Amino acid sequence: METKKLYRSRDDKMIAGVCGGLGKYLHIDPTLLRLIFALLVVFGIGSGLLVYLILMIVVPLEPVVSAAAVSERVEVAAPDAAPVVEE
Repeated sequence: METKKLYRSRDDKMIAGVCGGLGKYLHIDPTLLRLIFALLVVFGIGSGLLVYLILMIVVPLEPVVSAAAVSERVEVAAPDAAPVVEE
């Protein structure tokens, strides 16, 4: 069983990728998390900003996936698939 790890997203980010990473980890739309953080900043007297900054410092950035690793995953995931021939 593969363990899930929390990372800041490289792809789905507005500022530092915190909400994108939390969204992937919790299987929630990152837009909803961004709205929650914005409401906490406005109505929580800055507590959302403080939490966001702490997460930005503590949570590591998502590792870069190389093209070789992606192709290995595809081959392992679909060994019976016919190869694609580009012309």
